[in-house]
Amino acid sequence: MVVPSLRLQDLIEEIRGAKTQAQEREVIQKECAQIRASFRDGDPLQRHRQLAKLLYVHMLGYPAHFGQMECLKLIASPRFTDKRVGYLGAMLLLDERHDAHLLITNSIKNDLSQGNQPIQGLALCTLSTMGSAEMCRDLATEVEKLLLQPSPYVRKKAILTAVHMIRKDPELSSIFLPPCTKLLRERHHGILLGTITLITELCERNPAALRHFRKVVPQLVQILRTLVTTGYSTEHSIFGVSDPFLQVQILRLLRILGRNHEESSETMNDLLAQVATNTDTSRNAGNAVLLETVLTIMAIHSAAGLRVLAVNILGRFLLNNDKNIRYVALTSLLQLVQSDHSAVQRHRSTVVECLQETDASLSRRALELSLALVNSSNVRAMMKELQAFLESCPPDLRADCASGILLAAERFAPSKRWHIDTILHVLTTAGAHVRDDAVANLTQLIGEAEELHTYSVHRLYSALAEDISQQPLVQVAAWCIGEYGDLLLEGNCEETEPFQVEEKDVLALLEKVLQSHMSLPATRGYAITALMKLSTRLRGDNNRIRQVVSIYGSCVDIELQQRAVEYNTLFQKYDHMRAAILEKMPLVERSDPSINEEAKKKQAGAQLLEATAPAPTEPQTTTKLLDLLDLLDDTSGHAQHLPPLDPSPGEALIHLLDLPCAPPPPAPIPSVRVFERGGLQLDLSFMRSLENPALLLVTATTTNSSKEDVTHFICQAAVPKSFQLQLQAPSGNTIPAQGGLPITQVFRILNPNKAPLRLKLRLTYNHSGQPVQEIFEVDNLPVETWQ
Repeated sequence: MVVPSLRLQDLIEEIRGAKTQAQEREVIQKECAQIRASFRDGDPLQRHRQLAKLLYVHMLGYPAHFGQMECLKLIASPRFTDKRVGYLGAMLLLDERHDAHLLITNSIKNDLSQGNQPIQGLALCTLSTMGSAEMCRDLATEVEKLLLQPSPYVRKKAILTAVHMIRKDPELSSIFLPPCTKLLRERHHGILLGTITLITELCERNPAALRHFRKVVPQLVQILRTLVTTGYSTEHSIFGVSDPFLQVQILRLLRILGRNHEESSETMNDLLAQVATNTDTSRNAGNAVLLETVLTIMAIHSAAGLRVLAVNILGRFLLNNDKNIRYVALTSLLQLVQSDHSAVQRHRSTVVECLQETDASLSRRALELSLALVNSSNVRAMMKELQAFLESCPPDLRADCASGILLAAERFAPSKRWHIDTILHVLTTAGAHVRDDAVANLTQLIGEAEELHTYSVHRLYSALAEDISQQPLVQVAAWCIGEYGDLLLEGNCEETEPFQVEEKDVLALLEKVLQSHMSLPATRGYAITALMKLSTRLRGDNNRIRQVVSIYGSCVDIELQQRAVEYNTLFQKYDHMRAAILEKMPLVERSDPSINEEAKKKQAGAQLLEATAPAPTEPQTTTKLLDLLDLLDDTSGHAQHLPPLDPSPGEALIHLLDLPCAPPPPAPIPSVRVFERGGLQLDLSFMRSLENPALLLVTATTTNSSKEDVTHFICQAAVPKSFQLQLQAPSGNTIPAQGGLPITQVFRILNPNKAPLRLKLRLTYNHSGQPVQEIFEVDNLPVETWQ
């Protein structure tokens, strides 16, 4: 007996009525079997009903791949009911990973050329959802024709499809440039909004389109002015703000068009001031428009007064009751603090108040902004606020706060004593959360401040007597007591409260550190060394110190045991040399960060010339020397170019040193620029391996000339099956703006068959707050890369 198939409504009710997951699976398995049987029977009247049930099953997470071909049959059907379900199934069940999606190209092309608007809308929605780059190239002309159709319904969907096509294949930009200028004259809300989105995509992905649409800036300014002053459409107004979605899109487009272009920026300055002063801020819609206005003002060549107005708007956002608005304001001010520091400084008190926010994300942003606002004029006041916050901040923020305070104090300290007090306060409050170099920096600072030795050792002794749990503080205190213990016993420090310290108290405190279960092995090393140094600085008997040191000669910790054994030997065999060996540590010169890379390279080159052997015996010495010289000129850290055949400093050096000549290296392979869009450039440079001629080393260098950083950058590559590809780790994932340090990544490509080299690259990154993905093929590589 054949069980009749359920209707969609009955299937939904039965699935919802299942009490357990096993019952639900049983119902779905039975119905899927019925659907398969119906597909095999080929009943055209039941096909769309069966596929509708299968789509519901797919939405529940069960496999429905066997319905892909049925989608194609329904799309090819002349009936609208079949096409509707078929296109819906294609959008849900098909994507670029399935070759079956290419089979519907002809069906979509035929439906787009029909005059039936609902069918054209279905075809456009499907194309904009799952259309691959190949489909977009095949159907671009049909979509371009629909952009100027009289029906607003079709035009709106055609515009959104064009946006998808540009994202898939930016080379299609030239097809959609002419219609966009005409579409800007439309009064229909949906068409105008879609047109602005399409122009934005074109400008972001095509420099030629950016230059073309800068001519329409006055037209965009007029549209936005109409929205602000007279309103555009009452049905699209939200809480008194006229069409905020359209305003936001226009402002984003103006931001792109005005960046690095003074004429366009001047055209929109007055309008931006009008929007910033006339927009209602009592509702979120108005706040959204104001935020986009602020970002646009900061991105273009705006007047100084206008930039101050933008910062003041963000300052008002900080006083808003909505946490989301305050977070947006803090994030935006953090981006502006470098370019408009003085304007952001006016809102310093409000920013500091945000440190007490209970929301962790808000307090973190407020901390980052507060640290960015510290300068030489306000360092004392800001440090007081930040130190107070450090005492009560959540544990997950303590490390960031402590590190930020230490960096700011090192950069803007008004005096050495203030600097020492600040670091001591941080070590006392959050010593377990400071950076690893905090101990070395403080000991260096104390050693340089000779006039503060007495003050420092008294302060550290007092802090150590109160708390021995903060390990960095204990290490610095032990070092300072060991170096300047004699000053501690003199007790003539006028800058601290007078107190008398006895030798036995100092020794007892260091023994307490050695015996404490909280002390790390490194801390015990500091303590036992301090005891040893005190043996030359104290006037009393050293028997107690000898006993403590001898005890640790059998310590489980190897480092501490070795140190104790050496100190015991010093007592027993070399006691006459102990005072000279345990003298005060000399000052260590700090590395000068101002030395540029060019000077370092020249210095390395000079050292190389001095250390080169005059008479090498192996022929490979020449090649190694040339590689070393090449490394000195390589900014990426990899030897990317072999020396040319023409005379060079490397060859002159060989003749000078009378080295044997090596075989001439292969001619350099020219570099190729394979990608350039929105200020992001990707260049490929090549080098053939000398040991294995079939191995090609490709260095991908990515630079960023735009005004915004490129973050989360990932470069992936693929080669034909006859090749072998190994991707090495990149040098980073963030490319700073305006020609900052580039990202380099090495591809190792093995080509044993010497086949023509082709690459397929996929770039994913975030730029201007939006995720971007680019997929393209590189087939114009030099013949030297594979011959």
